[in-house]
Amino acid sequence: MDNPTNKSKEFLLDLLFPKFCLGCQKEGTYLCDDCRALLEISEYSYCLCEANGKPKRLLTDQPQIGKCNQCRNKELSGLYFALPYKEKQLTKKLIYQFKYQPYLKDLAKTLASILIEHFVLSKKNTNDIWENRVLIPVPLDKNKQKIRGYNQSEELAKELSVILQIPVISNNLIKVKPTKPQMELKKEEREKNLENAFQLKNPEELSGKKIFLVDDVYTTGSTMNECAKVLRSSGVKSVWGIALAREE
Repeated sequence: MDNPTNKSKEFLLDLLFPKFCLGCQKEGTYLCDDCRALLEISEYSYCLCEANGKPKRLLTDQPQIGKCNQCRNKELSGLYFALPYKEKQLTKKLIYQFKYQPYLKDLAKTLASILIEHFVLSKKNTNDIWENRVLIPVPLDKNKQKIRGYNQSEELAKELSVILQIPVISNNLIKVKPTKPQMELKKEEREKNLENAFQLKNPEELSGKKIFLVDDVYTTGSTMNECAKVLRSSGVKSVWGIALAREE
Protein backbone atom coordinates (compact mmCIF):
# COMPACT_ATOMS: atom_id res chain seq x y z
CA MET A 1 0.00 0.00 0.00
CA ASP A 2 1.26 3.49 -0.85
CA ASN A 3 2.26 5.66 2.08
CA PRO A 4 0.05 8.83 2.15
CA THR A 5 2.91 10.82 3.68
CA ASN A 6 5.24 9.89 0.81
CA LYS A 7 2.53 10.76 -1.70
CA SER A 8 2.07 14.20 -0.13
CA LYS A 9 5.82 14.77 -0.10
CA GLU A 10 6.10 13.84 -3.79
CA PHE A 11 3.20 16.16 -4.63
CA LEU A 12 4.86 19.10 -2.88
CA LEU A 13 8.22 18.41 -4.52
CA ASP A 14 6.61 18.23 -7.96
CA LEU A 15 4.81 21.49 -7.23
CA LEU A 16 7.94 23.32 -6.09
CA PHE A 17 10.40 21.62 -8.43
CA PRO A 18 8.49 20.43 -11.51
CA LYS A 19 10.05 17.71 -13.65
CA PHE A 20 10.71 18.20 -17.37
CA CYS A 21 11.32 15.48 -19.95
CA LEU A 22 15.01 15.24 -20.76
CA GLY A 23 14.08 14.48 -24.35
CA CYS A 24 11.51 17.13 -25.29
CA GLN A 25 11.18 19.36 -22.16
CA LYS A 26 7.50 18.49 -21.67
CA GLU A 27 6.52 19.11 -18.06
CA GLY A 28 5.52 16.32 -15.71
CA THR A 29 8.20 13.64 -15.91
CA TYR A 30 11.89 13.11 -16.68
CA LEU A 31 10.96 10.86 -19.60
CA CYS A 32 7.61 11.25 -21.34
CA ASP A 33 5.92 8.34 -23.11
CA ASP A 34 6.75 9.69 -26.57
CA CYS A 35 10.47 10.02 -25.83
CA ARG A 36 10.56 6.69 -23.99
CA ALA A 37 9.18 5.04 -27.14
CA LEU A 38 12.28 6.27 -29.01
CA LEU A 39 14.56 4.20 -26.76
CA GLU A 40 15.39 0.79 -28.22
CA ILE A 41 15.04 -1.32 -25.09
CA SER A 42 16.64 -4.70 -25.78
CA GLU A 43 14.54 -7.85 -25.88
CA TYR A 44 17.54 -10.16 -26.30
CA SER A 45 20.38 -11.61 -24.23
CA TYR A 46 24.01 -10.94 -25.09
CA CYS A 47 27.33 -12.48 -24.12
CA LEU A 48 30.10 -10.60 -22.31
CA CYS A 49 32.20 -10.69 -25.49
CA GLU A 50 31.71 -9.06 -28.88
CA ALA A 51 31.48 -10.16 -32.50
CA ASN A 52 32.34 -7.68 -35.27
CA GLY A 53 32.50 -4.86 -32.74
CA LYS A 54 29.02 -5.53 -31.35
CA PRO A 55 27.87 -7.51 -28.28
CA LYS A 56 27.44 -11.15 -29.29
CA ARG A 57 23.79 -12.16 -29.14
CA LEU A 58 23.10 -15.39 -27.28
CA LEU A 59 20.94 -17.68 -29.38
CA THR A 60 19.34 -19.55 -26.49
CA ASP A 61 15.92 -19.63 -24.89
CA GLN A 62 17.48 -20.27 -21.48
CA PRO A 63 17.94 -16.91 -19.69
CA GLN A 64 20.07 -18.54 -17.01
CA ILE A 65 22.82 -19.08 -19.60
CA GLY A 66 24.61 -15.75 -19.74
CA LYS A 67 27.74 -16.35 -21.81
CA CYS A 68 29.20 -18.39 -24.63
CA ASN A 69 31.71 -21.22 -24.18
CA GLN A 70 34.62 -18.90 -24.98
CA CYS A 71 33.73 -16.74 -21.97
CA ARG A 72 33.10 -19.57 -19.50
CA ASN A 73 36.21 -18.67 -17.44
CA LYS A 74 35.25 -15.02 -16.96
CA GLU A 75 34.33 -13.97 -13.44
CA LEU A 76 30.88 -12.62 -14.39
CA SER A 77 28.21 -15.25 -15.03
CA GLY A 78 26.42 -12.97 -17.48
CA LEU A 79 25.16 -9.44 -18.06
CA TYR A 80 21.71 -7.90 -18.33
CA PHE A 81 21.55 -4.47 -19.98
CA ALA A 82 18.63 -2.53 -21.39
CA LEU A 83 20.09 0.02 -23.80
CA PRO A 84 23.03 0.54 -26.16
CA TYR A 85 24.96 3.52 -24.80
CA LYS A 86 26.20 5.09 -28.03
CA GLU A 87 23.08 4.74 -30.14
CA LYS A 88 20.83 7.41 -28.63
CA GLN A 89 21.74 10.86 -27.36
CA LEU A 90 18.76 10.57 -25.02
CA THR A 91 20.32 7.54 -23.32
CA LYS A 92 23.53 9.47 -22.73
CA LYS A 93 21.60 12.46 -21.40
CA LEU A 94 19.59 10.35 -18.95
CA ILE A 95 22.73 8.76 -17.53
CA TYR A 96 24.68 12.02 -17.49
CA GLN A 97 21.99 13.85 -15.51
CA PHE A 98 21.82 10.93 -13.09
CA LYS A 99 25.54 11.31 -12.30
CA TYR A 100 26.42 14.95 -12.82
CA GLN A 101 25.06 18.37 -11.92
CA PRO A 102 22.28 19.18 -11.28
CA TYR A 103 22.34 15.59 -9.87
CA LEU A 104 18.87 14.25 -10.62
CA LYS A 105 18.96 11.53 -7.97
CA ASP A 106 15.29 10.64 -8.38
CA LEU A 107 15.94 9.66 -12.01
CA ALA A 108 16.64 6.25 -10.46
CA LYS A 109 12.94 5.35 -10.62
CA THR A 110 12.72 6.09 -14.35
CA LEU A 111 15.94 4.22 -15.13
CA ALA A 112 14.92 1.21 -13.03
CA SER A 113 11.62 1.02 -14.92
CA ILE A 114 13.58 0.83 -18.20
CA LEU A 115 15.54 -2.13 -16.83
CA ILE A 116 12.33 -3.82 -15.70
CA GLU A 117 10.90 -3.43 -19.20
CA HIS A 118 14.04 -5.10 -20.56
CA PHE A 119 13.60 -8.00 -18.13
CA VAL A 120 10.00 -8.48 -19.31
CA LEU A 121 10.81 -8.19 -23.03
CA SER A 122 13.73 -10.63 -22.75
CA LYS A 123 11.72 -13.08 -20.61
CA LYS A 124 13.94 -12.62 -17.55
CA ASN A 125 10.99 -11.84 -15.26
CA THR A 126 10.74 -15.39 -13.92
CA ASN A 127 10.91 -16.55 -10.30
CA ASP A 128 13.84 -18.90 -10.89
CA ILE A 129 15.99 -15.95 -11.97
CA TRP A 130 15.15 -13.62 -9.09
CA GLU A 131 14.51 -15.96 -6.15
CA ASN A 132 17.17 -16.08 -3.41
CA ARG A 133 19.22 -13.32 -5.04
CA VAL A 134 20.93 -10.23 -3.62
CA LEU A 135 21.56 -6.89 -5.32
CA ILE A 136 24.97 -5.27 -4.72
CA PRO A 137 25.77 -1.85 -6.22
CA VAL A 138 29.23 -1.22 -7.67
CA PRO A 139 30.84 0.98 -4.97
CA LEU A 140 31.81 4.56 -5.67
CA ASP A 141 35.01 6.32 -4.65
CA LYS A 142 34.44 8.04 -1.26
CA ASN A 143 35.39 11.49 -2.54
CA LYS A 144 33.09 11.23 -5.55
CA GLN A 145 30.23 10.06 -3.37
CA LYS A 146 30.83 12.92 -0.97
CA ILE A 147 30.67 15.47 -3.81
CA ARG A 148 27.62 13.90 -5.48
CA GLY A 149 25.87 13.01 -2.25
CA TYR A 150 24.94 9.50 -3.39
CA ASN A 151 26.12 6.48 -5.36
CA GLN A 152 24.06 6.29 -8.55
CA SER A 153 24.47 2.49 -8.73
CA GLU A 154 23.13 2.16 -5.19
CA GLU A 155 20.09 4.33 -5.99
CA LEU A 156 19.37 2.18 -9.04
CA ALA A 157 19.74 -0.99 -6.96
CA LYS A 158 17.33 0.36 -4.33
CA GLU A 159 14.63 1.00 -6.93
CA LEU A 160 15.12 -2.44 -8.48
CA SER A 161 14.89 -3.95 -5.01
CA VAL A 162 11.45 -2.40 -4.44
CA ILE A 163 10.12 -3.72 -7.75
CA LEU A 164 11.77 -7.15 -7.74
CA GLN A 165 11.36 -7.69 -3.98
CA ILE A 166 14.95 -8.80 -3.45
CA PRO A 167 17.35 -7.29 -0.87
CA VAL A 168 20.18 -4.80 -1.42
CA ILE A 169 23.49 -5.11 0.42
CA SER A 170 25.33 -1.85 -0.13
CA ASN A 171 27.85 -1.64 2.70
CA ASN A 172 29.86 -4.83 2.24
CA LEU A 173 31.63 -4.46 -1.10
CA ILE A 174 33.59 -1.20 -0.79
CA LYS A 175 36.10 0.76 -2.84
CA VAL A 176 39.35 1.18 -0.91
CA LYS A 177 41.62 2.77 -3.52
CA PRO A 178 41.07 5.94 -5.58
CA THR A 179 41.25 5.24 -9.31
CA LYS A 180 41.47 7.29 -12.47
CA PRO A 181 38.25 7.69 -14.54
CA GLN A 182 37.90 4.51 -16.61
CA MET A 183 36.59 6.40 -19.66
CA GLU A 184 40.00 8.07 -20.03
CA LEU A 185 41.98 4.82 -20.16
CA LYS A 186 42.67 2.06 -22.67
CA LYS A 187 41.43 -1.49 -21.93
CA GLU A 188 44.76 -2.72 -20.51
CA GLU A 189 45.13 0.43 -18.41
CA ARG A 190 41.59 0.04 -17.04
CA GLU A 191 42.33 -3.43 -15.70
CA LYS A 192 45.54 -2.28 -14.00
CA ASN A 193 43.79 0.84 -12.69
CA LEU A 194 41.28 -1.30 -10.76
CA GLU A 195 43.67 -3.85 -9.27
CA ASN A 196 43.02 -4.19 -5.52
CA ALA A 197 40.53 -1.30 -5.65
CA PHE A 198 37.69 -3.28 -4.02
CA GLN A 199 37.33 -5.23 -0.77
CA LEU A 200 34.67 -7.03 1.23
CA LYS A 201 34.08 -5.91 4.80
CA ASN A 202 32.23 -9.11 5.75
CA PRO A 203 32.81 -12.00 3.30
CA GLU A 204 30.83 -14.46 5.44
CA GLU A 205 27.64 -12.46 4.84
CA LEU A 206 27.77 -13.31 1.12
CA SER A 207 28.99 -16.89 1.22
CA GLY A 208 26.75 -19.16 -0.86
CA LYS A 209 24.61 -16.32 -2.22
CA LYS A 210 23.74 -15.49 -5.82
CA ILE A 211 24.64 -11.89 -6.60
CA PHE A 212 23.38 -9.30 -9.05
CA LEU A 213 26.01 -6.57 -9.37
CA VAL A 214 24.39 -3.24 -10.36
CA ASP A 215 26.00 -0.37 -12.29
CA ASP A 216 24.83 2.36 -14.65
CA VAL A 217 27.07 1.67 -17.68
CA TYR A 218 29.03 -1.42 -18.75
CA THR A 219 31.99 -0.45 -20.95
CA THR A 220 34.84 -2.97 -21.21
CA GLY A 221 33.62 -4.86 -18.16
CA SER A 222 36.80 -4.19 -16.17
CA THR A 223 34.98 -2.71 -13.17
CA MET A 224 32.36 -5.43 -12.91
CA ASN A 225 34.95 -8.13 -13.52
CA GLU A 226 37.16 -6.86 -10.69
CA CYS A 227 34.15 -6.65 -8.35
CA ALA A 228 33.07 -10.15 -9.38
CA LYS A 229 36.56 -11.48 -8.66
CA VAL A 230 36.41 -10.10 -5.11
CA LEU A 231 32.88 -11.41 -4.58
CA ARG A 232 33.76 -14.89 -5.83
CA SER A 233 36.64 -15.03 -3.37
CA SER A 234 34.01 -15.01 -0.61
CA GLY A 235 32.38 -18.17 -1.94
CA VAL A 236 29.32 -16.74 -3.71
CA LYS A 237 27.55 -19.10 -6.11
CA SER A 238 27.30 -16.71 -9.04
CA VAL A 239 27.74 -13.04 -9.97
CA TRP A 240 25.62 -11.52 -12.73
CA GLY A 241 25.86 -7.93 -13.89
CA ILE A 242 22.95 -5.53 -14.36
CA ALA A 243 23.62 -2.28 -16.24
CA LEU A 244 21.25 0.28 -17.67
CA ALA A 245 23.39 0.64 -20.81
CA ARG A 246 26.30 -1.08 -22.51
CA GLU A 247 28.89 0.84 -24.49
CA GLU A 248 29.85 -0.73 -27.79
